[in-house]
Amino acid sequence: MRAVVQTVEQARVTVDDEVVGAIENGLLVLLGVTHTDTAETAATMARKVHELRILDDERSAADVGAPILVVSQFTLYGDARKGRRPSWTAAAPAVVAEPLVSAVVQALRDRGAKVETGRFRTHMLVESTNTGPKTILLDL
Repeated sequence: MRAVVQTVEQARVTVDDEVVGAIENGLLVLLGVTHTDTAETAATMARKVHELRILDDERSAADVGAPILVVSQFTLYGDARKGRRPSWTAAAPAVVAEPLVSAVVQALRDRGAKVETGRFRTHMLVESTNTGPKTILLDL
């Protein structure tokens, strides 16, 4: 599982002109799933995101109650080492990835986080205003 975690002043996801998820002063998490990921991987990722000391004064979303916007992003597993066309073979198929993304979201909520999401298998417009900027890559 791979996540790009960014501190944001605001972030939102729009699908077909409808805002489906939005936060202010929190974390935007772009989340990719690979073939070997499991429910345990999802729980570990949720813990790491929630406790990541990336906010002001080295605090975490868990410390300050910052909201989290999770957006599924299979392209995080794109491989463009050969040629110019990325290969997506390392990305888990949607039937595998969707429940694991949902498991990360649920694990974050179980930890007390306020979580918004994008919408799986749709064309999403993701907008954000990064603050810091601070961007961390988590690769489990």
